[in-house]
Amino acid sequence: MTAPDPGQPNRLEGLSEAEAARRLRQDGPNALPDRRWLGWLRLLWNIVTEPMFVMLLIATAIYAAIGDAGEAALLLASVAIVMLITVVQEFRTQGALRALRELAAPQAHVVRGGTERPVPVAAIVRGDVVVLREGDRVPADGVLLADGVMLDESLLTGESVAVKHTLSEGRDIKAGTLVVAGHGHIEVTATGSATALGMIGASLASEGTPSPLQRKAARAVRVLAMIAMAFAALVAGLAWWWDGLAPLDAALAGIALAMAILPEEVPVVLTVFYALGARRIARQGVLTRRLAAVETMGAVSVLAVDKTGTLTQNRMALVRLVDASGAIHEATSVLDDSAVNVLHAAFEATPPASMDPTDTAVRTLAETVSRLAATDAAAAHALREFPVGDGRMFVSRVIAGPDPTTWHIATKGAIEDVLPLCRLNEATAAGFTALATELAAEGFRMLAVARSATSTGALPTDPTIQPHRLVGLLALADPLRTDVPAAMAECRAAGIRVLMITGDHPATAAAIARAAGLRGENLLTGTEIASLDDNALDIRLREVDACARVLPAQKLRLVHSLQRQGHVVGMTGDGVNDAPALRAADVGVAMGERGSDVAREAADLVLLNDSFASLVMSIRLGRRIFDNVHGAVRFISAAHVPIVILALVPLLMQQSPLLLPAQIVLLEMIIDPACSIVFEATPASEDVMRRPPRPVDDSPFRAAVLARGLIDGAGAGVVLALAYIALMLSAVPAPEASLTVFLGLFACVVTLVVTGQRRVAARNVGTSWTYALLLFAAAVVMAVAFLPGVHDLMGFAAPGWSTAFVPPLCVLLTIVWLRWPAAAMAISRRWRPGVGAHSRVRTTDP
Repeated sequence: MTAPDPGQPNRLEGLSEAEAARRLRQDGPNALPDRRWLGWLRLLWNIVTEPMFVMLLIATAIYAAIGDAGEAALLLASVAIVMLITVVQEFRTQGALRALRELAAPQAHVVRGGTERPVPVAAIVRGDVVVLREGDRVPADGVLLADGVMLDESLLTGESVAVKHTLSEGRDIKAGTLVVAGHGHIEVTATGSATALGMIGASLASEGTPSPLQRKAARAVRVLAMIAMAFAALVAGLAWWWDGLAPLDAALAGIALAMAILPEEVPVVLTVFYALGARRIARQGVLTRRLAAVETMGAVSVLAVDKTGTLTQNRMALVRLVDASGAIHEATSVLDDSAVNVLHAAFEATPPASMDPTDTAVRTLAETVSRLAATDAAAAHALREFPVGDGRMFVSRVIAGPDPTTWHIATKGAIEDVLPLCRLNEATAAGFTALATELAAEGFRMLAVARSATSTGALPTDPTIQPHRLVGLLALADPLRTDVPAAMAECRAAGIRVLMITGDHPATAAAIARAAGLRGENLLTGTEIASLDDNALDIRLREVDACARVLPAQKLRLVHSLQRQGHVVGMTGDGVNDAPALRAADVGVAMGERGSDVAREAADLVLLNDSFASLVMSIRLGRRIFDNVHGAVRFISAAHVPIVILALVPLLMQQSPLLLPAQIVLLEMIIDPACSIVFEATPASEDVMRRPPRPVDDSPFRAAVLARGLIDGAGAGVVLALAYIALMLSAVPAPEASLTVFLGLFACVVTLVVTGQRRVAARNVGTSWTYALLLFAAAVVMAVAFLPGVHDLMGFAAPGWSTAFVPPLCVLLTIVWLRWPAAAMAISRRWRPGVGAHSRVRTTDP
C-alpha cells in the first residue's frame, strides 16, 4: 500500500483543488476498467444467433444458389439494415442506461482546503481526506486519520461480522467495505484498479438482470421460434409436394412463413420501453435502479412515506425553546441565559457529523450564539455516543468536563422517552407533556433535552442508568411541501392509499397529516405496533392514514401487514435500519438527498429530490409505460396474423407464394420501429391516474390481450385474403395482384399502428414519430409502386386499376373491423328494446 503523502501541516485539511485536479489527470478516475466493449461483443453474438437473422442468411444463400442476384443483394442489404436497427436500438438503450448510471453514480464527502464538500466517487484522488459516516460505502483504499468506524468487510473477506477500526487498531480501510456504525476521516492511499477491490477484479456495478416480464417474453419467443421452424418445414414440404415448387423455391416459402410467425420484436420492445421509461422517470427526479420496478410502479396501491423531507421541505428550523421553568423563548429573539442553557445542552447532544435536518437546525442556531462558540470544540468530541436504537428514541453523548477525569451525559430525543430519565414528579412531567402536545398540535416537532450530573470514573455503558435533569424542550418546524396536497388528491383519484410514517410526536404527525390531506385522527403509534400481534395489526392498520413514533425496525412489520392485506406496497426510507423494509416492499424507494448508501442499494428507486410529488409522477409514468407495452404487444400479435394468412392462402390455392422473405423484411421495417419507437412515445391516457391500480400479476402476455390482438389481425388478414382471391378470380395478372395485396397489407399494418396508439391514449393522438412513420410508409409505397427497378426486384408488376382501389378499400374494411365492437356497443345503447323514440333521440354516444 502506498504511504500517505508527507508534508501536509494538517492532514485533515485535505488537498487543494488544484492539486486534486493534477492527481486526477495523472492517475485517472477512481473507477474500475470499463469493460463495456464486452457488452457490444455480446450484442453482436446475440444478433447473429437470432432466428430472424439466421433465416435471412439462409434465404440470401438460396437466392444466390438459384441465380437471383438481385434478390440476394436485397436480402443481404436487409441483413445489414436489421443489424443497424438492432445496434441503434441498443445504442438508445445503453445511452439511457448510461445516463441513469451517471445519475446513480455515488458521491463521497471529501475535505479539500479545509472545507468539506461532496464530489463524485470517480473524482477522488490519492491524498484526499474522505469523511465516512454510517451507511456510506468506502470509495477507495485509505488509512484512518481520526475517529473510528465499524466496517462490514464481507464483500472482500466473506465474513459477516463487522470489524472495528480505530487509530490504535485496524487503521487500514479498504474500498467497497460498508460503514455500519461510527464516523471517521481517512486519507486515500489507492484508487481505481490499484485498490484491493480493483486488484481482485471485483465490481460493485450491477449490469442488471432481466425482469420477470422480460424472461417471460424471451421464453415465449423461443417457443414461437420452434413453432415457426416446424411450420416452415411443413409448408416447405407442402409447397414441394402439393404445389410442385422446386425444392429451393419451396424452402423460400417455408422461410417466409417462419419469418411471418416469429415475433422477434417482443424482447426489443421490453428492453427499449423499460430503459427509456426509466430515463423519463429520472427526468422527474426518480432514479430506477432495477428495471423490474418499472413493471411494478403501475400496480402500487399503497405508498408508505416518511414525513420529513418527503411530505415536508426538509428545511428544519429551531423556532422555539422551552426552558426548565416552562417559559417559551422565540429563537429569532435575543436569548437569555435559560434559553442559551437549553440550546447548549441540545448542541452537546448533537453529533457533529450528523446530516439529520434536526441536528443541522440545532447546530445552525448554536453557531449564531457567541456565548456557545467557546464550547464548540468540547461538544464536538464525545467520549462515547449512544445513537437511536435498541428501543431508544433519543441520542445520548458523553461529554468530557473541564477536568479530564470528569464527564456528563447530554441527551436529546422524544419527550416520552427522555422525561422518564429525569425522574420528575408526576405533576411536572404532566405539565411538560401537555405543553409539548399543545405545541405539537401547531405542527412543531417537539424534542426534550436533558443532562446528567457531572461524574468521574468509568464511562457509562447504558445512558438510561444515569439520572438526568430536564433542561428544556425544542420546537422545530418543517413546513409542508407546496405540491403535496395536489399530489395527494391525484393519489386518491388513482385509488392509491398513502400512509404517512414518522418518528415525530403524535400531535405533530396529526397536524402534518391534516395539512397534507390525510386523516390526522386515530393515529397508530410505535408503542401500539409493538403491543399488537400480526392479525390485530392488520385490522388496526386499515383504519389509519398516519403512524407516529415509529422505530425504523417497525417499518418492516408495517410492510408485511400491508402485503398480507393484498396491497402492492411502495415504501420510502433513508437510513441503514430502513434497508430491510425497502427490500421487503414491492417497490423500495430510497431518499437521494439524505439517504444512506445502504438504503440506496436495498431500494428499487432513488428519489433524487426527496419529493413526494415526484414519486407520484413516477407512478403516472409507470402506468403509462405499462399501457404502452400493452399496446405494443397487442399490435405485434395483430401485425403478424395477416402476414401468416397471406403466406398460406396462395399455397392452399396452388399459386406462387405471395410473400417472400424480401417482402416480409420490408414489412419489418414498419413493424420494428412502430413497436420500439412509436408506441414508446405515445402519451399517457387522460384517465391514467383516474383508475385503480392494476393487479400485480397483470401482464401484456395474458391470453386475453394476445387474443384481442389476434382477432384484430385476423380481421385484416381475412379482408386481404378475400381481396387476393377476388383479384385472382377476376383474372388480374398475378404480379399485379401481388403488388396490390402487398400495398394493402402495408397500409393495414400502418392502420394497426395508428389504431393501437389511439386505443392506448384513449384519444386521437399523433407524435412526431407517428408522422415520421407515415412518411416512411408513404415513401416505401411510392417506391414499390412506381419505381420500375424496385417493383421488378420485388417480383411485382407495374400498378394497374386494382392498385388504386383495392388497398384503400382494405384499409376501410379493416378500420370497420377494428371499430365494430365500439360501434356495436353504441348501437345497442342507442336502440335498446323498450326505449321510446324520444329517448332514442336524446341518447348520445359518449
